Amino acid sequence: MTVIIVLFFLFSYVVSLPNEKTITVAYDEQRQIFQLTNHPVSNWAAKAAFNNNINQTGWAYLDIETNPALDNDVQAYAAGLAEGQLTQELISLHWRNTAYTCPEPYTPFCQRLRNFLTQNLNWVKSQIDAHQNDQYWEQVKLFYMQTAGLQDGYFNNPKAPHMDIDIFGLYVFQIGGDMEDLEPALNKPTSTRVRGSGSCSALIKLLPGNKDLYVSQDTWDTYNSMLRILKKYTFPYTVNGKNSDRVPGTTMTFSSYPGTLMSGDDFYQIDSGLVSLETTIGNSNADRWKYVQFQSVLEGIRSQVANRLAVTGEQWASTFSNFNSGTYNNEWLIVDYKLFERGMNSLKPGTLTVLEQIPGLIVFRDTTSVLVQQGYFPSYNVAYFPEVFNASGGPESVKKYGDWFSYDGTPRAKIFKRDHVKVGDLKSMQKLMRYNDFQHDPLARCNCTPPYSGENGISARCDLNPASGTYPFGALGHRAHGGTDMKLTSFELFNNGMSFIAILSPTYDQQVPFQWSKTDFPVEEFPRFGHPDLFKFPTMFFNGSAPLNSYPIEVIAV
Repeated sequence: MTVIIVLFFLFSYVVSLPNEKTITVAYDEQRQIFQLTNHPVSNWAAKAAFNNNINQTGWAYLDIETNPALDNDVQAYAAGLAEGQLTQELISLHWRNTAYTCPEPYTPFCQRLRNFLTQNLNWVKSQIDAHQNDQYWEQVKLFYMQTAGLQDGYFNNPKAPHMDIDIFGLYVFQIGGDMEDLEPALNKPTSTRVRGSGSCSALIKLLPGNKDLYVSQDTWDTYNSMLRILKKYTFPYTVNGKNSDRVPGTTMTFSSYPGTLMSGDDFYQIDSGLVSLETTIGNSNADRWKYVQFQSVLEGIRSQVANRLAVTGEQWASTFSNFNSGTYNNEWLIVDYKLFERGMNSLKPGTLTVLEQIPGLIVFRDTTSVLVQQGYFPSYNVAYFPEVFNASGGPESVKKYGDWFSYDGTPRAKIFKRDHVKVGDLKSMQKLMRYNDFQHDPLARCNCTPPYSGENGISARCDLNPASGTYPFGALGHRAHGGTDMKLTSFELFNNGMSFIAILSPTYDQQVPFQWSKTDFPVEEFPRFGHPDLFKFPTMFFNGSAPLNSYPIEVIAV
């Protein structure tokens, strides 16, 4: 029996989701035994609070802290145990809605996928063993330790710290983004990717007079992914094991999903002073899939290692560049708030670093001067650096389908260029990031019937495109896909406990709210277990820290 079947079996016992829970992971160091308890203990390894307010705010909330007196391995594994146990019900629901499954007997593609992931895991373990005192491999190891803890916490089966994970178990949540590129790289006969499908909008906005610096991202995804958790991790790991300095990034606040140990969106605020976020740029050049090899570190793991170890944008990009997997190919934006001062005469170099990854190629540069010159830096599904755009097949897509596939001619580019000057405060920034008036905005027009598409906004609403319409490529058509959230921070919010504004709902600013019961998407194809029916949730303020029995959830007036 595979883990997939067991997970479905567990779901059958889910009756209701309690609103608020806490847990402590106790650790007997002498016997190397963990125990999960609801009571405070002196020998704690991890403690966590979970608040499920999905029906009220759209979000659940998770806060995990580990004990700095213990070894890294114990901290990481205990953190996974706590999360797996506290979020067990949501993981079961999210698995049914979204998990990439390969039940036995395996298809030829699933066998190739299993072989690749097994070889990759074995290679990573060999590198960890060969580099015992290396800071990079130490942090890679801790991610796998946390994953093993998540798996064991979910099944309420704590063990000694280890790295043994089920390739087709909860590990699939850690490689969800990588699967977008593993499919074509491993020659899956039919791909789940829709041509041109957008993946996130992001904007770095410098206000006039340098009075503030805003950072925001909208996630674009399938609507069945809308079970979400806002998280705070406080993991005071040491750099390379015992008797060494703490990592610069001990604490992170970020948006995430059940069973996922990274953001996945990605949107992180880190106590090193950095904010890291990305939008997917993809690769349409089939010749580059040869660079996807198992001797690599998958993308989400590299982002977490960079979040832990870096103190500058350049360090983040350099760390992330190691062992490029060529999967989940994104444009990363790294903002260093340590270098920003309100009203300063000019921005310091290194305030904004941009990195782009495709198979076999990573390019990163300090783009602070571009931010100063333009007053904004947008990111939206197309490579900015010419060498990446050209190598990833961008010119061929433009030649075949037009400027929609270009960097500055696509609708989001034109809307950002036209409207970023209207941003003067958090309210107007949120308004831009939630903008979609595709039926009336001339920049949303396309060679379609009707002559516009809900894809052509800052926050997409493809569900509103008529199923009877005609479209030149799949991204513009009728789909259960669009902008599912918005996250936004500022200099003041970041310096107030790494806070950010968050809203979970496909945009309803200019459009009707999304409601499952009023759509034509069949539940068999688009499961929505645990979802509210109507997604019209308010804007929330998340500060990532509070007493364990009282999570910080409050409406912010924007």
